[in-house]
Amino acid sequence: MGRIQTIILCGGRGTRLREETIIRPKPLVPIGGMPVLWHIMKTYSTFGYKGDMIKEFFLNFEELMNNFTLNLRSQDRRVAHHDCVLEDWNITFLDTGEETPTGGRVKRAEKYIDGETFFLTYGDGLSNVDLHALLEYHRKMGKIGTLTAIHPTSPFGVIETEMGLACSFKEKPRLEGLINGGFFTFNRRFFSYLTEDSVLEEEPLKRLTAERELAVYEHSDFWQCVDTFKDVERLNKMWDDGERPWVTWS
Repeated sequence: MGRIQTIILCGGRGTRLREETIIRPKPLVPIGGMPVLWHIMKTYSTFGYKGDMIKEFFLNFEELMNNFTLNLRSQDRRVAHHDCVLEDWNITFLDTGEETPTGGRVKRAEKYIDGETFFLTYGDGLSNVDLHALLEYHRKMGKIGTLTAIHPTSPFGVIETEMGLACSFKEKPRLEGLINGGFFTFNRRFFSYLTEDSVLEEEPLKRLTAERELAVYEHSDFWQCVDTFKDVERLNKMWDDGERPWVTWS
């Protein structure tokens, strides 16, 4: 795909995930022993709130990911790494303020985006969306933005009836409508649609829609938002069971 930068929004407070986010930001909630954010960055590299903890994680990434020997008395090289494996990532950490809305956060990242096209996603969604296909579709449609849409799954089982009698049960079926799956591709012209007070999902996307400048790429395979503690438990169980559909890297 060449060099395409990705903006990842990591400022959400995760109020519905209070069990985890009271001690860490939502992007650092662990799935399979690694933060959600790491899984998202692996997806992209291979195809505010408590932001200091996110910075600290990556500043200490080499020690967290590898075995090492620490010599407390050494005056020069105190840490010796063993079998060192590091990701080839160039990361810009942008503190956009704790109360800045999503569109304002993206707007503040404008000066760090140097290409005509960039990816954008949230820091709490896992998917096996084909980024090559998403980018190709975006270029084919020739619009300012492309939104990845998914069919949500009902949180409840559905009963079908006939003549007042139950005739079938469907356990949490996939719904017919489409929702925002959070994996975007934009032309940099999108920055002109944003202000410091913009909520990404409100005026900017609605304006693109009204101007017929928002394409929709439908993704019908795996997608899961890490929104509640049950979501975290489900994803960790899938990982432990070896069922990892969002892992598109080797």
